[in-house]
Amino acid sequence: KSGSANPNATNGKGISYADLWVLAAFTAISVMSGPEIPFKWGRVDAKDDTGSSPDGRLPNASLTQDHVRCVFGRMGFSDEETVALIGAHAVGECHKEFSGYVGPWTFEKYGFGNQFYTTLLENEWVVNPKEPVLQFTDLATKTLLMLPGDIAFLIDPKYRKYVDTFAKGTDLWQKKFTAAFTKMMEFNTKDLRPVS
Repeated sequence: KSGSANPNATNGKGISYADLWVLAAFTAISVMSGPEIPFKWGRVDAKDDTGSSPDGRLPNASLTQDHVRCVFGRMGFSDEETVALIGAHAVGECHKEFSGYVGPWTFEKYGFGNQFYTTLLENEWVVNPKEPVLQFTDLATKTLLMLPGDIAFLIDPKYRKYVDTFAKGTDLWQKKFTAAFTKMMEFNTKDLRPVS
């Protein structure tokens, strides 16, 4: 089904790097007890960076809900889809040397459940005075992180209703995440084919 990883393999003789990265993401999500996301292939690798998306395609973590809504909205994502996507913050942690931020969002940073939402709701968040870049930490343990953009999901009523809904159960969140993430991974693609 897939030959070698070849940046020019867009003619069915191999797998493009773009497809390989998406397949790796889908596989990692599944391995972390996340949903099985149906993979479609056929993404074409760019030969150079001409026509690449400019910086700013992802939200700036230091900004709040208006910015988040603007960035996701211009890609055609609804508030519900945006909140579903941000739930992936349950996975991993920030590293200061790469982002300026430091720490995990949850205590289960290798699980793909709804713990981002439960952690966001069940903790009191305060500014972390130890970090030069504005970020929040939980008052109880001072080990968790929330970005200003994450806190925006608590204070914006349009976002908050989805945070409350997804905190009630992993199944609904994973269903909504699957649809939104698939939409994101297929954004600006054409003629993708399911794996047979």
